[in-house]
Amino acid sequence: MSSKPERLSTVHLGQYTRETANAIAGQLEKAGIVWWYKEPGYLSQVWEYGVRLFVDKRRLSEAKAIADRISAEREERRLAKEREDKEKD
Repeated sequence: MSSKPERLSTVHLGQYTRETANAIAGQLEKAGIVWWYKEPGYLSQVWEYGVRLFVDKRRLSEAKAIADRISAEREERRLAKEREDKEKD
């Protein structure tokens, strides 16, 4: 007798630039966290930016920690480059 597959619920993790979303998705996969994404549609891209990520509801806190870490790392690199560019001027 086979059992029914377990039902999966996903929740919104956040909205990110495509590059950040890709980096987060890679880490979610490494952690074994189920995820999916949704890009803005043709019309909604006027008011929406980036990619929305959704993750397994049961692993939301772990996914948030990953997303926060990746976002902070990318922001720090961006700020460092900005400072470097300013110093060149």
